[in-house]
Amino acid sequence: MKRSVSFIITSVLFINYYATAYSGVSHTSGSPDLQDTSFTQRKIVITGVGDIMLGSSFPSSRYLPPHDNPFLLLESVTDTLSSSDITFGNLEGSFLNNGEAAKKCKDTTICYLFRMPEKYVSALTASGFDLLSLANNHFGDFGLPSRNRTKEILDSVGIFYGGLIEHPWSIFKKDSLLYGFCAFAPNAGTVNINEINKAGEIVRMLSDTCDIVIVSFHGGAEGAEFQNVPKTIEMFHGESRGDVYNFAHSMIDNGADVVFGHGPHVTRAIEIYKDRFISYSLGNFCTYGRFNLSGPNGLAPIVKINVDTSGRFLSGRIIPVFQSWPEGVKIDSNRRVINKIRELMAVDFPDAAITVSVNGEISYK
Repeated sequence: MKRSVSFIITSVLFINYYATAYSGVSHTSGSPDLQDTSFTQRKIVITGVGDIMLGSSFPSSRYLPPHDNPFLLLESVTDTLSSSDITFGNLEGSFLNNGEAAKKCKDTTICYLFRMPEKYVSALTASGFDLLSLANNHFGDFGLPSRNRTKEILDSVGIFYGGLIEHPWSIFKKDSLLYGFCAFAPNAGTVNINEINKAGEIVRMLSDTCDIVIVSFHGGAEGAEFQNVPKTIEMFHGESRGDVYNFAHSMIDNGADVVFGHGPHVTRAIEIYKDRFISYSLGNFCTYGRFNLSGPNGLAPIVKINVDTSGRFLSGRIIPVFQSWPEGVKIDSNRRVINKIRELMAVDFPDAAITVSVNGEISYK
């Protein structure tokens, strides 16, 4: 693995809403000096991708990748992902070898529930993932056993996570920098994206403690009809999926440095607000077997951004990928998602502080 980290215990538990919940701080013995200023200003590379579901053994093993090998899905982008200081993704499901679904449905062929074999986590560690959001509508598909088992597995391999009521955030140190991570969604068992004031309290606490704060949200309506950022509350299937524009800006107002969005299953625009980076949806990154990958649903960016040690955006790059069943993630020589992001930015953020070139380079205007 590419990381060299130590965990810490934080005593900051002033948020009343979570007073009875687990603090969400990953830890082992040993606490780094929170006042360590030995590092000098330098460029930090943070990579973000969208939804990850490496294949499901439910309802049938035919939804697993060829030869039961998840490495095949990521092999073309493993070097790109791992060549970063921090790599993030949204884990759309949980790891569990066997277990009954918590959500009942009459016809399992049209009921979308995801149960990834536990050994598949090795594909994520080999690709250098540091952070995973667990705040989404599929993490609870197989109930408490899968929630607990997934947390145990991620703890055992040193991948940090957040977004659950019992584990809202993680704080960790890497290469002399202290990072804070938290995640939000509108779904049961997750930290609520619609409770912006309470979300802001979490972010402020992390900002007061950490050098760089990364926030993830699972929000917005789903599908090709919802590629734009409407700047209002989005309703989908009778559920409030949040006002992702207001949420992202509010989190930065409260101290977030990077905001990675996902949930619509399509890519959305990117933006800089107060010199901080926002991606409103990173789309379907590696979603094998049961996802609609037609048209824009099959395109996604690998977003690789450079920030300084205070989290201020410096520059970035979009690496375009696509999925075609059963090959997994591939680099897109046609750069379709770059073109899509440029189109969406022109409509949603015509006065944006940044521009994206035809090659995917992100820079200030």
